Amino acid sequence: MLVKLGMLVDAMYQGYYVLDTFKYNPYEEMTTQEQVSNSYALSCLARLNKRIRAASCATGINSSVNHDLEAVMRNLESIVANITEFVILLGGCNQMPKRPYDSYLYIDTFMFSRPVEKQKIINFLLKDNSSNGAPVVLPVIGAYHVGKKSLVGYACNDSLVRSHFYSVLHFNSDSFQKVDHETFLSVRTLVIVEFISDVDDSEWLNFYSAISRMGTGSKVIIISRLEEIARFGTVKPIQLRRLSHAEFMYLFKVLAFGGTDPENHPQMASIGMEIAKMLQGLLLSGNVLADILRKNQNVQFWLHILKRFRNSVEHNLFLFGEHPKQLVERNRPTDITMFVSPSAAPLHLIPPRGDSSFHNKELSKVTFGDLLQGSSTIVPKGEFQILAWQSRIPPFTKFLATCIEEKYCCSFPENKKRRWSCVK
Repeated sequence: MLVKLGMLVDAMYQGYYVLDTFKYNPYEEMTTQEQVSNSYALSCLARLNKRIRAASCATGINSSVNHDLEAVMRNLESIVANITEFVILLGGCNQMPKRPYDSYLYIDTFMFSRPVEKQKIINFLLKDNSSNGAPVVLPVIGAYHVGKKSLVGYACNDSLVRSHFYSVLHFNSDSFQKVDHETFLSVRTLVIVEFISDVDDSEWLNFYSAISRMGTGSKVIIISRLEEIARFGTVKPIQLRRLSHAEFMYLFKVLAFGGTDPENHPQMASIGMEIAKMLQGLLLSGNVLADILRKNQNVQFWLHILKRFRNSVEHNLFLFGEHPKQLVERNRPTDITMFVSPSAAPLHLIPPRGDSSFHNKELSKVTFGDLLQGSSTIVPKGEFQILAWQSRIPPFTKFLATCIEEKYCCSFPENKKRRWSCVK
């Protein structure tokens, strides 16, 4: 049933993406002389654009888009062919939050596009495994910044889960080694452990021996980017994939427009699609940019943001030969000089030099959003820390980043573990 639901959700996002591609042409900026200020002229242009699109369809100019539309329709027809039984079974399940656009007011408060994975975690936590004796262990494995902790936190915030466990304990790669048999009470407990690096089997066995003192029905969830960590699981791991291109495009559009209907603003819709494509699935930057755009729904402002982000991407490609997404995934610094000024000293976004020293330093009043939109005219010199983003779903994680001018930085070590440091 969950597999069928996943197929439906994937088909829905793909359908929305193809429809948006069909409706919104790539945005082409007009020169100053070509811009029309008269509202009547604008309405005439809008009607003309509709006729051009209709003519393009009739002459086969959009044949590739039409082909994609037909493929999506065939896929949907195949999925819903024998869906009656699925719908009947679905009627007995708890109602999920309505999807955007119906729930644009709530999209910041629930986990986007993870209904299947969330339900699998909830089913695991509520399942009776008392006959097993020792705690059951579920690995949640996924790439950099795909929302592993957010997903687990969102599932654990379910009312049934909260009432099921007497306590919830959190550990990381360091703290889990310090536990002993006295750490845990003989009550039903949920233990969540995050691993940012591999650990020895002996260390895990010591930890598992200690948690075996917990009460009947206790569960363990381990979170990591490393596939090797899945060997500690006692059940099949949940592999958290990145959002597909269609899912990310849909999410960005909903976050950027909020309660505004994109069909009433085709220019902004086209610009938004260009920005989303340029992001290439960068979730954190996507959240920040969408928040900026939603607060100022103006064509010229959106175009301003598109230009700034495009310049930064091209600058990174020139310097490093890679898109910022590839640099982030490899834990390498990205250049953000173009967000400040082309003539400014080179400024890099680099991994923190250590969690303890990082958290003890004062946070700059300049945020990542300020840098992206150019709203801050005074940027600190040397090395400084900024708030990149704060999640709006539990546990409301703050993402902090270190910025440093190139003249203060000699090298970027390969062994840095994270570009962003998470503070709860």
